[in-house]
Amino acid sequence: MKKFMILYLSPVSAREQMTHASPEQMQAGMREWLKWREKAGKAIVDLGAPLASGQHIEAGKVTGGKLTITGYSIVQANSIDEAVKLLNEHPHFKMPGGASIEVLEFVPMPGM
Repeated sequence: MKKFMILYLSPVSAREQMTHASPEQMQAGMREWLKWREKAGKAIVDLGAPLASGQHIEAGKVTGGKLTITGYSIVQANSIDEAVKLLNEHPHFKMPGGASIEVLEFVPMPGM
């Protein structure tokens, strides 16, 4: 099986989303994630976590992060198409402001 990094992107940071959500909205969101986790089953290697804004490092210069990656998961599947199918109706798509998901395949390193 291959492993895939799932990156959750949104113009609204995870911290901001959680700050502005009521306890009921947070519980409803967690129910949706738990439902997805149950549906994906053993394909999930690491359910992941929300991420805070980071730093961008380029040629020794450090600036505020350019991307709004709001979380990650790691899944396993036979192909990228199979990994993408695991994300059908994913709860992240319900986030405000045009949320999206990036699917990246881990490349095995020879000798490691």
